[in-house]
Amino acid sequence: MPIKPMLMEANAKLIELMLDRITEYSKSSCELVKLKTLDKTSDVVSTLVPKSVVLAIITSIMLFFNFGLAFWLGEILGRTYYGFFAIAAFYCITGAFYFFFMHKWLKRTVCNYMIKLFLNDTRCKE
Repeated sequence: MPIKPMLMEANAKLIELMLDRITEYSKSSCELVKLKTLDKTSDVVSTLVPKSVVLAIITSIMLFFNFGLAFWLGEILGRTYYGFFAIAAFYCITGAFYFFFMHKWLKRTVCNYMIKLFLNDTRCKE
C-alpha cells in the first residue's frame, strides 16, 4: 500500500476527530452560557423578589397613613376634601423636586446596583 493514501486516511481521521472535538466544545460552551445566564437571573430575581414584597407592604402602610392624614387635615381645615388637596399638593411638590433634582442620581444608583448584582460572583468567593 502506498504511503500517500495512508497519509490521506490518517489526515481524514485526524480532521474528523478535530471536528468532533470542536462540536463537543461548542455544545459545552453553549450549555455553560445557558447555565451562567440561569445562575445570574435566579440570583437577581431572588434578590429583588423579597425587596418587592417589603416595598408593597410599605406602600400599603403609606397609603393608609396618607388617607388618615388627609381626613385629619380635612377635619382641621373644615372640609374633608381640603385635606386631600393638601396631601396632593405635598406630593406634587415632592414629585417635582424628585424630577428636577434626584432623577439622575436615583437612576445611576439603581443601574449601579443592577450591574453589581450581575457582575458580582459571590459563589466563587465562598
